[in-house]
Amino acid sequence: MSDKVERIKCLIIGSGPAGYTAAIYASRADLKPVMYTGMEPGGQLTTTTEVDNFPGYPDGIDGPKMMMDLQKQAERFGTDVRIGMVTEVEFSKEVGGVHRARVDNATWVEAETVIISTGATAKYLGLPSEQKLRGGGVSACAVCDGFFYKNQDVAIVGGGDTAAEEATYLSNICNKVTMLVRKDEMRASKAMQHRVTSTKNIDLRYNTEVDEILGDQVVEGLRMVNNQTGEKDEIKITGFFVAIGHKPNTEVFKGQLDMDNTGYLITTGKSTKTNLPGVFASGDVQDKEYRQAVTAAGTGCMAALDAERYLAEVESREEEEVTA
Repeated sequence: MSDKVERIKCLIIGSGPAGYTAAIYASRADLKPVMYTGMEPGGQLTTTTEVDNFPGYPDGIDGPKMMMDLQKQAERFGTDVRIGMVTEVEFSKEVGGVHRARVDNATWVEAETVIISTGATAKYLGLPSEQKLRGGGVSACAVCDGFFYKNQDVAIVGGGDTAAEEATYLSNICNKVTMLVRKDEMRASKAMQHRVTSTKNIDLRYNTEVDEILGDQVVEGLRMVNNQTGEKDEIKITGFFVAIGHKPNTEVFKGQLDMDNTGYLITTGKSTKTNLPGVFASGDVQDKEYRQAVTAAGTGCMAALDAERYLAEVESREEEEVTA
């Protein structure tokens, strides 16, 4: 049995639209990428029943099916897709240095470039009914799924800027939006609060929490509770949106890569470059503004191009050193 560590040109950590698009471009550039999918192969879209806003699918597409198509496309060009979780990393600080990653707390691999596409995980309330009805009316992305509830009554929970923005977005396409805020005031900016309070079909309820999401296979209603009085109230809805934030999947990179105060990876300018040479970040792991499949795919393309150019620069530098 050999103890030799595998050495590759391009390691892609995480799947989803960003990771698979990076893999497609990296494969076509002959970087022979190896992808470790993580615990949720395909990312958040595998929990989405219908993707209606990704270009090229005029009739929409099932989320898991779309991820399978992207994987097949990446594999067609030579991507080595492996099931596994990167649990530890040792990144080099030197240009041309070798990066190391440990998979499933066991095997180490070495890579000349690393593309991080680990995404972000939506925060949920943790109710059994919420988990049961995910994909059946419960969603963490109003922009993604709001269209399916056109002219219907929906509810949204959250009090920050994202919740306010998504509530106003829903108000433009839905009949009525009931917005639940746990405290007696919103955390959103004054401007966003004004947008909510001035929108006639948003029913804003302070000091209100979710008691239960009603329905067997699809969302049929919502039971709310006033956390000051204990009074409960039920309404009929067909869609329930959670907007209490996302958590970027960056724990394994802490102490090595620059992050903002919420854990999102910081990239340089319009590129996907992190603070370490040869390490790039794409998708929701570095984007807390848009969080769409198409924007994730775009940054996946950018990351592969950045990796290709980085390797070309390293090779050029090494050739100059040899001839000097």
